[in-house]
Amino acid sequence: MFFLIKNTFSILKRLLVLSGVFLLLFSCENDIQKINSLTESEILPTVSGEGIEIVYTDSSRLDMILRAKKIKQFTKTERPYIEFPDGIYVEFYDDSIKIEATLKADYALYYNEENLWEARGNVQAHNIVKNENLNTEELFWNEDKKLIYSNSFSRIETDDGIFYGQDGFESNQKFTKWKLKGSKGTVNIKSEADEKE
Repeated sequence: MFFLIKNTFSILKRLLVLSGVFLLLFSCENDIQKINSLTESEILPTVSGEGIEIVYTDSSRLDMILRAKKIKQFTKTERPYIEFPDGIYVEFYDDSIKIEATLKADYALYYNEENLWEARGNVQAHNIVKNENLNTEELFWNEDKKLIYSNSFSRIETDDGIFYGQDGFESNQKFTKWKLKGSKGTVNIKSEADEKE
């Protein structure tokens, strides 16, 4: 009888140890699955930084300088991009290395493979040479086509008046030549007396 109790106790002990091992294995597998599902669903940046200044040159000539408080680069996505969550400030330079135009926005994205910029939130561009200002909520800049455009309501202020593009605008990348889409505005007309002064 003692032998039977001892063997039964030994078998129960082994079953408890095996069930503990199975529980441990299954709980580990579930934890690994949970970790994998969490990391797969959340896209993490491959590179990030703060206080960034990017200098663009064309044939060793200064073309523009971009400044941003924060930068996050995402390369492991279907459409790789760089995010500027706290916005950007850009200066465009002429051949004499003088600032020709500026652009700033509260938020920006750059799509690497398309050479396409997207700026959102309080977008402001200023052509210093012509003293023209642009305000809009969304702006795109296609580097390959050297084209800046918006499909959102846009306001352009010049010495000649204030103009509105109900459906946005198009411009060259230095904001020296532009046209409005769905335009209306107020034009300042100079009299002969104004021109003589």
